[in-house]
Amino acid sequence: MAKPQRTAVVLVAAGRGLRAGAGGPKQYRTIGGVPVIHRAMEAFSRHPDVFAVQPVVNPDDSAMFTAAVAGLKHEAPASGGATRQASVLAGLEALAKHAPDIVLIHDAARPFVKAGVISRAIDAASRTGAAIPVVAVTDTIKVTGESGDVQDTPDRASLRIAQTPQSFRFDVILEAHRRAAKEGRSDFTDDAAIAEWAGLTVATFEGDVANMKLTTPEDFVREEARLASLLGDIRTGTGYDVHAFGEGDHVMLCGVRVPHSKGFLAHSDGDVGLHALVDAILGALADGDIGSHFPPTDAKWKGASSDQFLKYAIERVTQRGGRVANLEVTMICERPKIGPLRDTMRARIAEISGVDISRVAVKATTSERLGFTGREEGIAATASATIRLPWSA
Repeated sequence: MAKPQRTAVVLVAAGRGLRAGAGGPKQYRTIGGVPVIHRAMEAFSRHPDVFAVQPVVNPDDSAMFTAAVAGLKHEAPASGGATRQASVLAGLEALAKHAPDIVLIHDAARPFVKAGVISRAIDAASRTGAAIPVVAVTDTIKVTGESGDVQDTPDRASLRIAQTPQSFRFDVILEAHRRAAKEGRSDFTDDAAIAEWAGLTVATFEGDVANMKLTTPEDFVREEARLASLLGDIRTGTGYDVHAFGEGDHVMLCGVRVPHSKGFLAHSDGDVGLHALVDAILGALADGDIGSHFPPTDAKWKGASSDQFLKYAIERVTQRGGRVANLEVTMICERPKIGPLRDTMRARIAEISGVDISRVAVKATTSERLGFTGREEGIAATASATIRLPWSA
């Protein structure tokens, strides 16, 4: 069977995750500063061989879902059912109009799936029609009875731990799910079990021990510690920018349009706050400065909105496998007054950079009527950025 060119994904995210403890459904909790479902979906949304990601969510979670996966490409969510099995069927039915060749079914509570596992899933289903990722059992397994006494010790050499994404020919697994629903069978623990019940031979392929399912509070604690250890290279950069006033009726400050009696004299929109932040991030990366990446001699940046510069700097961090830990800007000016707009600016920086607002600080000070800022000839800004990178970066 030749490798199909149309692979879709059902991302199952309708569960309540009660064993994970307080904090709401586990797929919407953050780990390493990123929602669990965002991590899980991103791997599929960015995979070159996946054309559609079909999330299945609880309708009550619509707002949380939209916020958690902002920026990722996906199909309109399908409504989940009372069981995981019912939710998967809802996702398959939603995909039917696209008629994919292969479908991967993945639990949103497995946020660490890698591109290599996804590729192996597609290849395996292309060859066999039904396949699941597995990892070897390293501990000795005991079978116990109702009393808790050991009844048997199976040979662990033949035991495997099943993971997701489980991969199938789309038409075959859809028919198996429909048949199970029609016959009232709702007791299957995974999609491979339904495939086996339907008479399919399920192959296996190499999984990944890091592709674990988050189930208990201890899982979250352990994975937070693991992620933190991977980002042990903590760096801080600083930035400074200044722009003089000219004719105009507003200034852009930290991504916010602020009414003013003057405007900035600048090649771009002159946003000193964002420009200083960009330099701080690039400094932490030891990656030049804003002028080397966006030369003022280049006509295409004439009047450009500075939010794209900040997004670019953040992307440079992401490309290195890093995270932004903190962003801080200090505005130095007599007017306009920054205090009333402080939280609006914080929110805008957080929105542009994709970090939580709790990691963004905006401050303001005057120069006591001294110097060019004191004479209200312009505005200056200083900034600092703290980022975390892998030591290998």
